[in-house]
Amino acid sequence: MAKYSKEDILRIVKEEDIKFIRLQFTDVLGSLKNVAVTASQLPKILEDGMMFDGSSIQGFARIEESDMYLKPDLDTFVVLPWRPHPGRVARFICDIYTPQNEPFEGDPRYILKKTMKEAKDMGYDFNVGNECEFFLFHTDENGAPTTITTDEAGYFDLAPVDNGEDARREICLTLEEMGYEIEASHHEVAAGQHEVDFKYDNALTTADNVMTFKLVVKTIAKKYGLHATFMPKPIFGINGSGMHTNMSLFKGSENVFFDENDPLQLSKTAYSYIAGVLEHVAGITAITNPLVNSYKRLVPGYEAPCYIAWSASNRSDIIRIPASRGAGTRVELRSPDPSTNPYLCLAVCLAAGLDGIKKGLAAPESVDDNMFEMTQEERNKRGIKNLPGNLKEALRVMEADGIAKATLGNHVYDSFVNCKKAEWDSFRTYVSQWEIDEYLCQY
Repeated sequence: MAKYSKEDILRIVKEEDIKFIRLQFTDVLGSLKNVAVTASQLPKILEDGMMFDGSSIQGFARIEESDMYLKPDLDTFVVLPWRPHPGRVARFICDIYTPQNEPFEGDPRYILKKTMKEAKDMGYDFNVGNECEFFLFHTDENGAPTTITTDEAGYFDLAPVDNGEDARREICLTLEEMGYEIEASHHEVAAGQHEVDFKYDNALTTADNVMTFKLVVKTIAKKYGLHATFMPKPIFGINGSGMHTNMSLFKGSENVFFDENDPLQLSKTAYSYIAGVLEHVAGITAITNPLVNSYKRLVPGYEAPCYIAWSASNRSDIIRIPASRGAGTRVELRSPDPSTNPYLCLAVCLAAGLDGIKKGLAAPESVDDNMFEMTQEERNKRGIKNLPGNLKEALRVMEADGIAKATLGNHVYDSFVNCKKAEWDSFRTYVSQWEIDEYLCQY
């Protein structure tokens, strides 16, 4: 059931003295965009949407077909708590439509909706919970970000060594005011690293929540004179930031991953879903880990998974099955990082799992040993493959695998690949400080 009608929203805007409304959407690379309008324009926008130039947005339309329409999703209406009173600011997350009133095939939100409909046609509702990690850094005298961490604290530490505690507290309270149910927040393993966990929901709401979460974190950090980053690996030699993705399929109120009669209390559907994700995880890694920098996190020794295997207990595997059972039974994919576009990430993860179910794939034997302590020869003997080692390799594997292209469609797939190949070429030809330090005097 819808949360709001158009009449509800117009009434709230008047009662709450809301003067500006942000119309937000996400581009192909996962950047949040918005255009702001005054409250006087809202009745027209709720009725007809708002036209904008899609050719100016990364991965959207060509210049000769640039007209696009933003249509607000009424259920995403929320007042932004940090904006001034009176003259408050609210926001909608928007879907993107063509002038022919058709969903735009380049809209990441539409791609996730389309994949969720495929699951629904098979009888499944797709629920997801994400665990988003981020760093808090000091800024310099000009307000520019540094890589100086706010503390030297570690996992679950608290004040006085956790100097980000107050900012993290305000982040949680702001999110709660916006309707989030916050389950936990804590300092993570690395210095200056934090995590806030919010309750799982259907995949579309979760992806919306991830985008809003990033905005809130960056906004509140700035208020404290800090810079928040979701860059996967901002500092060499310490843990990077992940976005563990917990997935489950439901039929009504029943979690179809649970089977109390199985030794691990997992259903045949769960095993096939696991098998599908393992089958395609290398082929979707360019989506779940989309930056050159992402692959500096996916290395042994820093808790991030590099090897394609699953376990009900082992955190060195790319898939872990957390201990909770019954309604809480879920498949945790540990490789994604928070630089991913959450709409595309969840779409390809779901497509991979559904492919396993359609084909009736059987999950391979679980790997319960610490794979970081195995030799490559030992992993080879057990058939354990590696994730792609860099963005170029990930793109090559994605092209060979095919499921990402089938899920994203030609428009988004081609745009994404072209952008990422350009990123790799830029990285490949750049002369880094490491090269200067290593070679300048030696040669």
